[in-house]
Amino acid sequence: MKSTTKILLVALGAGLLGAAAGLLMNGPGPLLRSEVGQRALQGAMSATAPPAPEGLQVAERGDPMPTLQLPDLEGQAVELPAAYAGRPILINFWASWCGPCIEEMPELDRFAAIQGDDGVQVIGIALDTPGEVAAFLEHTPVRYPILLDQPGPRDSGVQLGNPKGVLPYTGLIDADGRLVKQKIGPFQHGEIESWVGG
Repeated sequence: MKSTTKILLVALGAGLLGAAAGLLMNGPGPLLRSEVGQRALQGAMSATAPPAPEGLQVAERGDPMPTLQLPDLEGQAVELPAAYAGRPILINFWASWCGPCIEEMPELDRFAAIQGDDGVQVIGIALDTPGEVAAFLEHTPVRYPILLDQPGPRDSGVQLGNPKGVLPYTGLIDADGRLVKQKIGPFQHGEIESWVGG
């Protein structure tokens, strides 16, 4: 019995050393791209965030998405999730000054372009000024809708479970209008398909 315990402890120690070495050599990226890592990060951020403003509806995983009414680039109001009822919606929060947001935009655009009329609807919500967003999109256009919001303690990102306002931030809304996944940080090339489908 003692030799079995010793073997298990040695194996556990080796596993922990391997995990530590992997983090040291590869950084936390692979862990943060995993669902377990994202849930842990989301939990840690929520635990240290200030309480939501009184009366603000904030969705958690599995909750219905709060109704959002935001202007598009032409100033027309768009209501989410009603505007895309019956379709999954990938909502990506970004800003023109956010380097990782800009790096992932071609990947979001690629994914949006292959979805067709029945696939996942990609929506970008810029937490930025209309002028900065328009200027940015002139030289970096995307084929998915962009809506506008102002950053703050009551913004749409907070309502979709991002209390600290970290960018980029993405929420996946299922066809029934429920928040089913959250991601803090940018998507890597080819990652969106597995994230949406996983």
